[in-house]
Amino acid sequence: MFEQTFKNIDDLLYKDAGADSELDYIGQTSWIMFLKYLDDLEKERADEAELRGEDYNYILDNKFKWEAWAYPLDKNGKYDHQKAIIGEDLINFVDHELFPYLSKFKNINQNNKTIEYKIGEIFSELKNKIQSGYILRDIIEYANELPFRTTKDKHELSHLYETKIKNMGNAGRNGGQYYTPRPLIRAMIKVTDPKIGETIYDGAAGSCGFLCEAYEYLYNKIDLNTKNLKILQEDTLFGYEKKNLAYVIGLMNMILHGIDAPNLIHTNTLSIDLKSVQEKDRHNIILANPPFGGKERPELQDNFDIKTSETAFLFLQHFIKFLKSGGRAAIVIKNTFLSNTDNASIALRRQLLENSNLHTILDMPAGTFLGAGVKTVVLFFKKGEPTKNIWYYQLDPGRNMGKTNPLNDNDLEEFVELQKSKPESEKSWNIKISDIDNNTYDLSVRNPNLPEEEALRSPEVILKEMEALDQESAKILDKIKSLV
Repeated sequence: MFEQTFKNIDDLLYKDAGADSELDYIGQTSWIMFLKYLDDLEKERADEAELRGEDYNYILDNKFKWEAWAYPLDKNGKYDHQKAIIGEDLINFVDHELFPYLSKFKNINQNNKTIEYKIGEIFSELKNKIQSGYILRDIIEYANELPFRTTKDKHELSHLYETKIKNMGNAGRNGGQYYTPRPLIRAMIKVTDPKIGETIYDGAAGSCGFLCEAYEYLYNKIDLNTKNLKILQEDTLFGYEKKNLAYVIGLMNMILHGIDAPNLIHTNTLSIDLKSVQEKDRHNIILANPPFGGKERPELQDNFDIKTSETAFLFLQHFIKFLKSGGRAAIVIKNTFLSNTDNASIALRRQLLENSNLHTILDMPAGTFLGAGVKTVVLFFKKGEPTKNIWYYQLDPGRNMGKTNPLNDNDLEEFVELQKSKPESEKSWNIKISDIDNNTYDLSVRNPNLPEEEALRSPEVILKEMEALDQESAKILDKIKSLV
């Protein structure tokens, strides 16, 4: 049922002149869904307060509650078409009253962990792009069918929302930056193996796939008592995200996965002063797929010991700084990081090897990231001890990767299992750091265990063989002539 509701909303957005891509579809769906979620949350809190014999103070004024403007009810609890705002009146209300009212919550409440602050963040950054008030009215009526009251409902909605995020990534443009294949995320989490009480951080959160999957991993693993659930909800998952739309999508994604007030901060991660980072700011586990190929301003680069304009290299320095001593990290990065010969790349590889145990490098096949024609690796490291040995694993699913053949969990099963013992095989090998050139610190992926293939013949050998064949042919012709 919910799947059809999402499809109906997309069909309506397609007809509207203001939304023209998957990015717009999910952004507009998100702010409407958030307000429906907020309405259900308020009702749930009011019911709980009533059971305790207490009054509940609603977050929103009456005029801006869902049932006042979005889905008014008559005295029998049925949708009241007469009270519903439609057409141009609806667009004017949303653009000039609702959004300005909600955006002020960011200024009223400075605690960025509260739902009130999240309301202000969302509506000060997003804009309503739906131009037809009649289409918006139809979308709202469909959105009203989406329930957020039970864990089962949220679970189903989260899967559908993840599908929308994946489709957005497949759609091209800049949507791919928000989607990391979930099978890869799950494998990275299995290797780092978070425990309850540890903090998990993603400073390039995007759609919060890493944080949502980490939540699922721990939720299915821990004893579900009140203490553990409180720790998991409030003190485990932390993220930063710079982009407006990504922040809103990530926030909604975490909410749908059951995290009521996500610790997701809307900020430029790379602007954080690394010199001021203290132990209390650091985390036990870092999981991330930072954007690569971006270029950062010179004044922002001054924040880092190793100066570079490459965004991914700045993020890697940030992650190393934000990891606790003994903390574990799994970071996706472009494979050229392993072999680039510029000074920044060499210095960063040296810093990583000297200050952390880079124990595993997972080499991903081309086509892993749909719409992005780049090769990537995953760096697994533990901070606080130098690297002595690196285990490489070259993932080969045995097929060409793409939209019709995406990465799946089975593809990574062998890697996750072999990573525990780090054996030598046709797909895996070990190298000693003492064997690496300490001038370049080149960590290129060169598999020494591939089956030997027949060596290509040199042109000289081919010419000699041709000459020998010519001579043999001439002898045969001479014999034939002698018999005639």
